[in-house]
Amino acid sequence: MAKELKRILIANRGEIALRAIRTIKEMGKEAVVVYSKGDKDAAYLKFADAAICIGDVKSADSYLNIPAIMSAAELTECDAIFPGYGFLSENQNFVEICRHHGIKFIGPSVEVMQLMADKSKAKQVMAEAGVPTIPGSDGAVKTPEEARELAKDVGYPIILKAAAGGGGRGMRIVEDESYIENAFLACEAEAINAFADGTLYMEKFIEAPRHVEVQVLGDSFGHAIHVGERDCSMQRRHQKLIEESPAEVLDDARRKELHEAAVKATEFLKYEGAGTFEFLVDKHKNFYFMEMNTRLQVEHCVSEMVSGLDIIEQMINIAEGKALPKQEEIELKGHAIECRITAEDPVSFLPSPGKIQKWIAPGGKDVRIDTHAYCNYIIPTHYDSMIGKLIVWGENRERAIAKMQRALDEFEVAGVKTTIDFHRKMMRNEDFRSNNFDTKYLENYKG
Repeated sequence: MAKELKRILIANRGEIALRAIRTIKEMGKEAVVVYSKGDKDAAYLKFADAAICIGDVKSADSYLNIPAIMSAAELTECDAIFPGYGFLSENQNFVEICRHHGIKFIGPSVEVMQLMADKSKAKQVMAEAGVPTIPGSDGAVKTPEEARELAKDVGYPIILKAAAGGGGRGMRIVEDESYIENAFLACEAEAINAFADGTLYMEKFIEAPRHVEVQVLGDSFGHAIHVGERDCSMQRRHQKLIEESPAEVLDDARRKELHEAAVKATEFLKYEGAGTFEFLVDKHKNFYFMEMNTRLQVEHCVSEMVSGLDIIEQMINIAEGKALPKQEEIELKGHAIECRITAEDPVSFLPSPGKIQKWIAPGGKDVRIDTHAYCNYIIPTHYDSMIGKLIVWGENRERAIAKMQRALDEFEVAGVKTTIDFHRKMMRNEDFRSNNFDTKYLENYKG
């Protein structure tokens, strides 16, 4: 049943908080933002209709403090909460609490979130939906002996993964049988330490893969659409650095298959909201389901640039019970690239917090920068080091790279180290320019 949302609390910080404020206000609604003591001087706070301090600097005392966030929502009479990404965006307990308090969580149901959170269960569900999955275990692998027997059928190399994992933790690649017991025990211990859950599953290790994901939206009428795909293969230690849409590694026929598989899976799940299906694409262009993110992605901007959609607006519309546009109404055109700008050393990628003493951002046609940073902004030490996302659009990949190169050359930040220089090098890198790389490229990069 459709219900208009009038006042939305943003349970996040930084660039995504500002990004959400803008869309909410453009929709004629009121935006309430929460902040920690560490973000009390953030410039974007004054753009919201209300700003509520919810605790001390540490995330556990503020952005992960569910009682404080719920109190802020009730105090300001919000009828919905937008979680953004990170923090509580995939916290099932938080979703249940929102439902209990009659506050709409702008995202999927807790049941679907729970199903997709366990990667071994998610793989089983996707197989039922008819989506290609990587050969491996049907659920959890409980002992090193079981892993050894299964690996004989799957074939080496294999990869052991934590069922509750993410961010590259709780993973071990095993090249042959002699290493499997040590790898299993190490992976299990890391999973227990990182996620308090030592459950492992096994997959065939796909060599030299591309990481391609599909942006989907599902409404309460059981209808789903895709907003194209993104290539996120340029990553370091499983952390994405550059994203682009479309993924030119795919031909039109394989792209169509990928989109159809993602939409079919979304409708199979009766998924409501924005989500992302992540796939590995092997050297033969076969694609395999890897995981689903049941939230907005950092890189959603490139999908917006090629489609003209505002994905946060669509999420709010879905939460209000409105129907999605038809797939044929979504026109995907051109090429978009996003560079994540972080306050890190461009060589070692070690964090570089501090005061920004100079900030000259690029501009021009089809250049977008999502950021909460500015000259004299002090980057806190307690949160993610990303200070902005630079996104460009061009008629094709070649023009998009040229535009990103020009925009990066205009971008000046002083006072802290940033990854701008890294991105400048990559835009001039012949392998990147010729689309000749995979997810492991930067591990061997000597530039």
